[in-house]
Amino acid sequence: MKPTFAALLSSALLASCASGQGKTPVPDLLKTEWLLEDLGGKGVLDRAQATLAFPEEKKVAGNGSCNRFFGPAQLTGDKISLGPLASTRMACRSAALINQESNYLDALKNAEHFSVDGPYLLIYAKGFDKPLRFTQIRPKNQP
Repeated sequence: MKPTFAALLSSALLASCASGQGKTPVPDLLKTEWLLEDLGGKGVLDRAQATLAFPEEKKVAGNGSCNRFFGPAQLTGDKISLGPLASTRMACRSAALINQESNYLDALKNAEHFSVDGPYLLIYAKGFDKPLRFTQIRPKNQP
């Protein structure tokens, strides 16, 4: 009876170790910068260059489309909370830029979790059917 119990215990331990191997580690976003490619299922204006950067621990900054923004960032596992965000008050060149910036900053304020899928940073925000999709501009450890 003892060998059967040992075999079952051994099998259980192996299964529990193997199940932890399938998890993808949460990426470290510190000192990375990203370019917005898709705003929750809507395209973005080509020349707007909306960005998102994590310059320091617990901080976020970027370009909203025509204004710079900055504020606190809280990342715990794959959970993300950004804001309150402050921004400059420069005049945007068009109503389309104003609209895109407003939607982008709204999405960032409502961010709930994130993932990195290949070259993309995906941020899922409350009220948006699809994630915001970014491509990396500056990888970690690049000046």
